[in-house]
Amino acid sequence: MEARYLRMPHVEKGMAVGLFGGSFNPPHEGHVLVADIALRRLRLDQLWWMVTPGNPLKDHRHLAPLAERLKLSEVITPDPRIKVTAFEKTIGQNYTARTLEIVRARNPGVHFVWIMGADSLQGFHRWQNWQSIARTFPIAVVDRPGATLAFLSSMMAKTFDRARVDEEDAGALAYRRAPAWTFIHGPRSLLSSSALRHRAEAQKRRDED
Repeated sequence: MEARYLRMPHVEKGMAVGLFGGSFNPPHEGHVLVADIALRRLRLDQLWWMVTPGNPLKDHRHLAPLAERLKLSEVITPDPRIKVTAFEKTIGQNYTARTLEIVRARNPGVHFVWIMGADSLQGFHRWQNWQSIARTFPIAVVDRPGATLAFLSSMMAKTFDRARVDEEDAGALAYRRAPAWTFIHGPRSLLSSSALRHRAEAQKRRDED
């Protein structure tokens, strides 16, 4: 694995930077769509495409090697504002709450926003110290198929109802004090990493028969 992946991307004070984390197993155009929407609607200077060593809440038996997921991520993200990184591996963190604390401590004066797909919001309250995450950086939730209405019933939406920012004001979200979050509607992709893995496994079995 190249050393550049293991360093935090370079940023300057005053920048607005989105943090988009996931296993990306594999990365696909649905992920790219979320990143593109976030860059545009949040008016970001950069977006960190944070490929995690492994999600503590997910089964790792079908997890592709980190180096492979990084390379595939770079192939589908030609926008120079998107920085593919795996710096979490060097700080030994699998939990988002602690990662965000470290990011904030190392980058004073930078305006970060945590970005998540709406499909992840329903289980967000099961993340370790999830309320701490919501109080560290503003959060942008980007619409995903089947999750447009479900987000209203999520624990996150109920707990931080008063911190919700109107979608029309999403462009200033990075500069708001947490907790602050918004839900962004837009084009949606039906692609999912699990569906792509199942399709690849089925093809492999057919090839072996």
